[in-house]
Amino acid sequence: MTNKPQVLFLSHGGGPSPLLGDEGHKEMVACLKKIADHIPTPSAILIISAHWEENVATITSAARPALLYDYSGFPEESYTIQYACPGDPGLANQLHEIFEKKGVASRLDDQRDFDHGVFVPLKIMYPDADIPCVQVSLVSGLDPAEHLRIGEILQDLAHENLLVIGSGFSFHNMNAFFTPVTSESEAMNVSFESWLVETCSNPDIEEAERAQRLTQWHQAPFADFCHPREEHLLPLHVCYGLTRTHCSDFFELRILGRKSSMYYWSAEQFSIFPTN
Repeated sequence: MTNKPQVLFLSHGGGPSPLLGDEGHKEMVACLKKIADHIPTPSAILIISAHWEENVATITSAARPALLYDYSGFPEESYTIQYACPGDPGLANQLHEIFEKKGVASRLDDQRDFDHGVFVPLKIMYPDADIPCVQVSLVSGLDPAEHLRIGEILQDLAHENLLVIGSGFSFHNMNAFFTPVTSESEAMNVSFESWLVETCSNPDIEEAERAQRLTQWHQAPFADFCHPREEHLLPLHVCYGLTRTHCSDFFELRILGRKSSMYYWSAEQFSIFPTN
């Protein structure tokens, strides 16, 4: 057991499709199951989802949050998915107090339900829904430096065996998902992913440079093609702000036909996977 959290940035796919047996999400589902099988089972989960933005950092504080089916156009069964994990008001209040102590505006929200950026990956990783979970919003304006700072603040959390998850998507161009892959789009996708893997995993990069690369991520090759809007990348910034080091493991895969990636920082900061 440790007070230092393990940290995971995951690519959560398209809506509820990973739970519906969609062929384009098979690698993603397998990857998340592999991660859950290998890492220590957490006592609680703190998750930052790309699908919640507020004017200030906002924290779910209900004891039993329901689910928010924040998608449309999917089969009827996707609106009856259940994931009845408990909330953790104590963890939520501790985090709120830390934000206030650091002079960062925040608030508790006991009405917010868990969106699909929370319940879809957690249902794959921890199907028993028995691990308490708290969700934290992104902050409107989507400033990369601000989200690095939010991650830094999470360093002050004192919670044994906590898992912090940034739930986003390393590639998130909605138009591209609905058009055929071309040699040009593949090259742009691969170039950005290569930059992202290098940025997050290379131990030879100084941390000041790594932080600068993430803060100025728009300068990465084909960044605006891979992320026309940055909300699905910023959960990664929170993860890095918390860890301030290279990841211990990374995973390259295809989701919906596009190259994507996930990143894991172990609490002890060494690899716990035999291969990537």
